[in-house]
Amino acid sequence: MNGMPQITIEYSASLAEAFDRRGFALALHPAAAELIGSALPDFKTRFRPVTEAVIGSGADTEAMIHVDLAILPGRAPEVKARLGDLTLAMLCEHLKPGTGLNIQVTVEVRDIESYHKRVLAR
Repeated sequence: MNGMPQITIEYSASLAEAFDRRGFALALHPAAAELIGSALPDFKTRFRPVTEAVIGSGADTEAMIHVDLAILPGRAPEVKARLGDLTLAMLCEHLKPGTGLNIQVTVEVRDIESYHKRVLAR
């Protein structure tokens, strides 16, 4: 079963130095591939810094990271739940402590509705 994982991560720009984005993606890809039965080359993760957001009361001490993890349908709800838990745990492991920020970390695992792909060789 393929997963075609498309992973989009939005994070507060104030976390740019504290969030090891590359390390997170390189750790998540093989672990998630094994869990959902997807090929490692199918994983694509992109990061989007959020320069403007209001969290709660809008205090400067608030920050967020949200992972949108989209996979092809067919996984049992338990597998999706484990994938969400795995992603959340790995995300927290790739945040340096001592930021002075309250960081809300969230993960959404969802099915891709429609997906088309072509790989072009050099």
